[in-house]
Amino acid sequence: MFTADATIDAIQNGKKTFVKLFVQNETMADTMNSFIDEQSAYTKKAVNATTELVTTVAQESVKAVQNATKFDYAKFGEGIMKAYTATASSKK
Repeated sequence: MFTADATIDAIQNGKKTFVKLFVQNETMADTMNSFIDEQSAYTKKAVNATTELVTTVAQESVKAVQNATKFDYAKFGEGIMKAYTATASSKK
């Protein structure tokens, strides 16, 4: 199964490997690795928040559809027709 955290970690580990191989200055490497760690934490939080949002919207949409299917449209139509008939007969 696809997990966003595993994908994020794979990308960030690739960045850290690049830093390890090509950045010789230890201070710069530490700073870059710190940035990569912070970037990873932020990205994971953003993905989790987005996932939670999508889940909530989907659940509420399902509830709305379920409530709409419980509505008695025939009874509503009869009420509208009674109101129309009453209005039409009072105008005569």
